[in-house]
Amino acid sequence: MAHDVTLILGDGVGPELAEAARKCVDATGVKIAWDSQEAGIDVMARTGTPLPPPLLASIHRTRCALKAPITTPVGKGFRSVNVQLRQEFELYACVRPCKFYAGVRTFFSGVPVDLVIVRENTEDLYAGIEFEAGGTTTRELIECINRISPDRKINTPIDATGISIKPMSVPGSERIVRYAFEYARANGRKKVTIVHKANIMKHTDGLYLATARKVAEQFPDIQCEDRIVDNMCMQLVQKPELYDVLVLPNLYGDILSDLAAGLVGGLGVAPGANIGAGGAIFEATHGSAPKYKGLNKVNPTALILSGALMLQHLGEKEAGHRLEAAVAAVIAEGRDVTYDMKAHRNDPTAVGTQEMADAICRKLAAA
Repeated sequence: MAHDVTLILGDGVGPELAEAARKCVDATGVKIAWDSQEAGIDVMARTGTPLPPPLLASIHRTRCALKAPITTPVGKGFRSVNVQLRQEFELYACVRPCKFYAGVRTFFSGVPVDLVIVRENTEDLYAGIEFEAGGTTTRELIECINRISPDRKINTPIDATGISIKPMSVPGSERIVRYAFEYARANGRKKVTIVHKANIMKHTDGLYLATARKVAEQFPDIQCEDRIVDNMCMQLVQKPELYDVLVLPNLYGDILSDLAAGLVGGLGVAPGANIGAGGAIFEATHGSAPKYKGLNKVNPTALILSGALMLQHLGEKEAGHRLEAAVAAVIAEGRDVTYDMKAHRNDPTAVGTQEMADAICRKLAAA
């Protein structure tokens, strides 16, 4: 039986990356029934929405998608497609492995970085509960806060102050921390680090930390520790090899997952997964790079590795590991890689997106 998977083509360089990742997943021999769907800026111009109903219907049916990058307009236009998909399918866990592969250029070459960031995806400041400066609701909120909590009075000008609300719940905190510990146990990981700012935000991050500690008691086989988020940033730069699985609230998880990706060579080699009650969506964590659209130039590694994560999620663990190993082998050889993975970005021996994917397919065939 084939696995049903929605292939979200994305925009910018998305379709090129989707094709590269699809051929590599198919080269593992696992049978996938792909349902290709458009999303993003291009389809927005035709349909009025970046997430057309057929796409959403497909994911509801397959409960699994491989998503190429989609542009998020800055400061205007439609809201983040990623946020909409996470909310639509209740994808509460964002999983970002950050692993060093020999051959990748990084300041940390030779350091055995192998981290997994587990980020809560639905609560915290990214819940999107914001009120603009000068608005009626903002004025009423500030006046209410100043009236009921004078010891925490907002002293900035009412008409020049925006407000963002940070909801964090016991159920939301419990399920993401439980996911992190279960992930650690299932994947042979030894330690989970709870990351927070409970020393300052005692009733939000404090709630998260207290809940996380209770969950940790149910996993005596997994070492547990906690770190304040700013200290965690320093720790990752100084001694990343000491850390294993990190579990974080939404905002900190977004920031530290990019920091951790920087340790291993950048977003071009950083896969990602969003998993929850409504299924799972696997994606490259970088943007759509519209200036490179159609040039067959960008690095396909992140989306191909996301395809390897997807195979493991589908129960095809051996195939997923083979695909990751093929990617690692091509990177280590350094011959059939894109320009950004060469020692010099103008190296004339650099290959294109599809050619790097073809080299990975050849490694799979030879294995």
